[in-house]
Amino acid sequence: MTQEVGDLESLVRKRVRALRVAHGWSLDELARRATLSPSTLSRIENGGRRLALDQLVVLARALDTTLDQLVASDAEDVVVTPVVDGHGWRRWPVRAQPGLNVVRQRLTAPPDPARMRAHAGQEWLVVLSGTALLLVGDRRYRLAADQAAEFPTMLPHAIGAAHGSVDVLAIFDRDARRDHQRAEAG
Repeated sequence: MTQEVGDLESLVRKRVRALRVAHGWSLDELARRATLSPSTLSRIENGGRRLALDQLVVLARALDTTLDQLVASDAEDVVVTPVVDGHGWRRWPVRAQPGLNVVRQRLTAPPDPARMRAHAGQEWLVVLSGTALLLVGDRRYRLAADQAAEFPTMLPHAIGAAHGSVDVLAIFDRDARRDHQRAEAG
């Protein structure tokens, strides 16, 4: 257990330094933004001082990140395993932006104008393969592979396959995801 804590502390120290450097800030600049002394910040980065929660919160804010992102284990940084929901959609939660979901859908039917819905939220999608037909309001868009769309969800909309099947990767915020689940259930 002690080794794991030590590894995490080392990782957090590296992240603080890497974020500081990525912002182009000197020790003095980050220390000023975090209201710490430059010597305290230096000891935090090089391991000469224990990491304290109150300092990590201040550093996360100053570095324009979250405490969760600053202290996440390195195993959590890379691979996200999908969850298959009751509708057969593969969903990948986006940890960096809580409330966002990435969904992969295979659509085999054309969009049904009678099932067009408007709702709160934001949606973005990219066509992975095939050709999609996107209905937004009274407009129709054909999207080929590698084309993306972002549209106002307050307009009635629906998506489906133009012909055959289409694979789509979509990003929904919490409101859009909830409304899509209600529409599928109803």
